Amino acid sequence: MTLKVLYVCSELFPLLKTGGLADVSAGLPPALVARGADVRLLLPAFPGLVAGVTPEGPTLLVPAGGSPGLPAGLGPQLSTAHGPTPWLQAGRITESDMPVWLLHAPGLYQRAGNPYLDEHGQPWPDSAEQFAWLGWAAALLGNGLDAGWRPDVVHGHDWHTGLAFAYLHELARPAEPRPATVFTVHNLAYQGVFDASLRPRLGLPDGLFHVQGLEFHGQISFMKAALKYSDAITTVSPTYAREITGAEQGCGLDGVLRQRQAQLHGILNGVDDAVWNPLTDPLVQPGFDADHLQGKVLAKARLQQRMGLEPRADALLFSVVSRLTEQKGLHLLPAVVDDLVQRGGQLAVLGSGDAAIEQALRDCVRRHPGQVALTVGYDEALAHGVIAGADVILLPSRFEPCGLTQLYGLRYGTLPLVRAVGGLADTVVDCSLEHLDDGSANGFVFQDLDVPSLLGALRRAFALQRRAADWRSVQRHAMALRFGWPRAASDYLRVYASVLPDAVDP
Repeated sequence: MTLKVLYVCSELFPLLKTGGLADVSAGLPPALVARGADVRLLLPAFPGLVAGVTPEGPTLLVPAGGSPGLPAGLGPQLSTAHGPTPWLQAGRITESDMPVWLLHAPGLYQRAGNPYLDEHGQPWPDSAEQFAWLGWAAALLGNGLDAGWRPDVVHGHDWHTGLAFAYLHELARPAEPRPATVFTVHNLAYQGVFDASLRPRLGLPDGLFHVQGLEFHGQISFMKAALKYSDAITTVSPTYAREITGAEQGCGLDGVLRQRQAQLHGILNGVDDAVWNPLTDPLVQPGFDADHLQGKVLAKARLQQRMGLEPRADALLFSVVSRLTEQKGLHLLPAVVDDLVQRGGQLAVLGSGDAAIEQALRDCVRRHPGQVALTVGYDEALAHGVIAGADVILLPSRFEPCGLTQLYGLRYGTLPLVRAVGGLADTVVDCSLEHLDDGSANGFVFQDLDVPSLLGALRRAFALQRRAADWRSVQRHAMALRFGWPRAASDYLRVYASVLPDAVDP
């Protein structure tokens, strides 16, 4: 029997991307299909997503809570300001041919820009309704809204899908089929917490609003709803799965996660080889591989020219492609720039975020013209150019659930310099003598979130550069590593199997 999986998320590369969730949603579903699963995506009809979907097949109305045949008081209530009943449009992702349902809800999704934040960087005032409807649509599809395709598994991603699990819990009836449910935490710090006064609009009964339900310090937590009511929980690296059960990185939900530790699985993200492959990447041609690095030499020269750095082939070129936030540890970076330049290094930064960090980096550019460069914002082509052309990619994160940037760096022979947290700890091995000796070294790792520790790792990078044969050996090993979606898909299928009824064979 073919396993049917409803994959629910809020963004998808290359149509709409604010972070790694979009890359995962582009890579994991096709890998599941390649292993025999029948996967359909459910996405909100944000303009970027609508533009990349070819409509095909039926539309389905998504009735509000309390409609005939549905429990009274459960599910989002219609707002007259939003007009007609929300509906689902079947279609296919134009580029990948992946089947998809797009959720249309007049007034909720037809807005340009960031799907989560307005032009002032504040959450949209109707965020709770936006993603309650997404969860409700997922729950109804899970319970057979589409008579021709009923999923065996509903797999939701991050807080935006959290209420799906509460609704499915409430819709469940004894002796009636229900889907198995799996929830993936991509970043526990973003939880979807809203005022409790919204409960009637969201159709959340009193029986769910308590400390063992979705109540969180007197408010509604979409994330907690998913953690409490899903059959299994996954997160995006084994180390992060352990870290979030402790107070330091549990973001107030560590107690819930300890209660559910037996159902918590860490599965490392993958890299889409069709997008991140230095030999075939159209954004960094001529390409290169571990045995033919002339293309990387040229990529470095192009990067230096594009970002206004001196054209020095011998400079150890450090890079950042990231949100410029304290969570990413980048408040430490300005304090080490003078030392980095004094040692003969260069720095190329692509990103935006905290205004104070941006300003501190602008000050570094002024102090070191031609050696430090900053591009504020995000550009996918430039991101590929930075990762291909740099020698070292910096990820000094306070916490990092998985991290994809270090995986891209490894693939392109750009050695990651990371703090030992989350997926960074799972994927990067320090260039210490013992690791150089056994051939496992692939980057630079430090432990403490402070300037001296970061400086120590930088010094190890300069020391390795002076040992050309060792650098080349480490780089070759890094480029040979593979963190593919096929492995991750197999792990997810095992999690699905652990919560499926015996009658379904994945």
